Amino acid sequence: MQINLQKLRHIALTAAITATVSLFSSASVMAADMSNGANNFYQSNQIIIKKVSFKNQYGMKIVGNLVLPKNLSKNTKSSAIIIGSPMGAVKEQSSMLYAQKLAEQGFVTLAIDQSFWGESEGSPRNAVAPDIYAEAFSAAVDYLGTRNFINPEKIGVLGICGSGSFVISAAKIDPRMKAIATVSMYDMGAANRNALNHSLSIEQRKQIIAEAAAQRYKEFERQKPAYTSGTVHKLTADTPAIQREFYDFYRTPRGEFTPKGADPLGTTHPTLTSNVKFMNFYPFNDIETISPRPMLFITGDQAHSKEFSEDAYKHAGEPKELYYVKGAGHVDLYDRVNLIPFDKLTSFFKNNLK
Repeated sequence: MQINLQKLRHIALTAAITATVSLFSSASVMAADMSNGANNFYQSNQIIIKKVSFKNQYGMKIVGNLVLPKNLSKNTKSSAIIIGSPMGAVKEQSSMLYAQKLAEQGFVTLAIDQSFWGESEGSPRNAVAPDIYAEAFSAAVDYLGTRNFINPEKIGVLGICGSGSFVISAAKIDPRMKAIATVSMYDMGAANRNALNHSLSIEQRKQIIAEAAAQRYKEFERQKPAYTSGTVHKLTADTPAIQREFYDFYRTPRGEFTPKGADPLGTTHPTLTSNVKFMNFYPFNDIETISPRPMLFITGDQAHSKEFSEDAYKHAGEPKELYYVKGAGHVDLYDRVNLIPFDKLTSFFKNNLK
């Protein structure tokens, strides 16, 4: 089942490749590209990190890293930012870099592991549940808003890649999120329904759905779960450029990280039977109702995913801003410190979490 599905994914991804996406060598092993200050595992000496946990509305434990500036004032209630990592990633991949950099600017930040991933609870592992994903951000607001050192009226959210669509979904029904930013956003609904640049046909979509439905019978009869999409573990001459882009982060020392006790071969891969739930996920429906809370969409001007930020910006209400990072691709904004516009994020949250 997975082979057929992967072939469909490759067809869709290949059709989406444009001249703006760099082509890499076809070698099966690729050295990590550490250019532009790539520093996913950055460790700041200006902050304190505390492991925290709290329950979501369904009683599932969410685990996160609370990042506090060392010079945090004890006499004032601070602003806070909740940070979500790319889809299939964990807090140690990208979101902790952002959490530390923004904490250096005076914010309290909270990088969370999504339900079913990392250290957070949820079974089966790697399950897709868009409503529960959005709920994780509201649960994080519950936690932060009840801390005596946080001003509950000054809580913002930042979603990277797939988490960008989850924070939007959450913010539509949670007005406690006062400022919403996304970086390299993927609309996980549209990406699964249509693929990039609408390159997946209806018939291909139906085949994916049929394969997932057939797999449900197998797992109901206690066969092992099947997994799908995610990042390839080996490059071949036929590996699409976009997959190479993800491989350079997730499968090299640049960003590779496997949580304790997790299967290294399962990292980034959602379960096949649950992944089709994204096809019922429409995060941009009613996005205009978030207004007048401000929204910031950051994308690389070379990013294969920029269509999602552009679509969200088109439909969002005011105030809103679409910010292009010159020369940046999608994964570049996960960890390339010289490209990530931390100044832009800092000013956005400082101005809107007053």
